[in-house]
Amino acid sequence: MARLKEYYLKTVVPALVKEFDYKNPMQVPKMEKIVVNMGLGEAISNVKIIDGAVQEMAMITGQKPVVTKAKKSIATFKLRQGMPIGCSVTLRKDVMYEFFDRLVNVALPKVRDFRGISASAFDGRGNYSIGLHEQIIFPEIEYDKIEKVKGMNITIVTSARTDEEARVLLRLMGVPFKN
Repeated sequence: MARLKEYYLKTVVPALVKEFDYKNPMQVPKMEKIVVNMGLGEAISNVKIIDGAVQEMAMITGQKPVVTKAKKSIATFKLRQGMPIGCSVTLRKDVMYEFFDRLVNVALPKVRDFRGISASAFDGRGNYSIGLHEQIIFPEIEYDKIEKVKGMNITIVTSARTDEEARVLLRLMGVPFKN
């Protein structure tokens, strides 16, 4: 079992039950999935960039990403329907906890001038999104082999019904929020 999952079950669940006074253990919010998405608009002119992004995302997440394609043609962007424009991965269960552990304890502290992440990026239903400007903060990526620095969006989907429950859950799981 993942180290963070064990920590969640032994430490976080009792703390959440105490704070929100849940009657049933199934009411306690938990992380359901993490979606990592990389949108690559420059793939319109250079298709090879997608291959590099897919390889890097597979190294970061430990799972093969799905290449996302354009749904509509947009003439002003020289975009045609069906062209590859990004890639995404959905992580669940133990793989999700492993990735979350690396994100919070290894990758985020490597960001320059890091003072914590914004506590206001919740969507109103208990899900949290982080935007990263560069993929090189992950230790799996070799700096010398990178053609282009690419950003990514990471969405943490929780079963919490409110943003406040999700904020407490993520804080107890070790997410460094700004004060």
